[in-house]
Amino acid sequence: MNILEKTDEEILAIANPMWADLIKYSNEGNYGAFTRNFSSSFIKGANEVELGKQFARSDLAKNLSEDYKYLGTIRRGEYITVLYKVTNKKNNTEWLGRLVLGYEKEKIRIFGATLF
Repeated sequence: MNILEKTDEEILAIANPMWADLIKYSNEGNYGAFTRNFSSSFIKGANEVELGKQFARSDLAKNLSEDYKYLGTIRRGEYITVLYKVTNKKNNTEWLGRLVLGYEKEKIRIFGATLF
């Protein structure tokens, strides 16, 4: 399967619910639910203790607005990066969200997720 063959609309139908879940579970500090769509390679790099510390200490990780804006996609190699504008509810600052999607065992998984 090749994720690059999907239209932007097809990608958004998959990416938006995944992004919404990341925001929800980040705000709740729910590590298990937060990582449920991660690829096996991404989850190996997501240290549970460090993520737990990040959830506990980070105002950003606990105050993400559920009202995000889709900015675009980037197709590269075997992956699609979906870009979002996200706002911190506490101080109203804006952040660039990055969600990298690809196939793992015929299922679309998250291979990267970052806020800049």
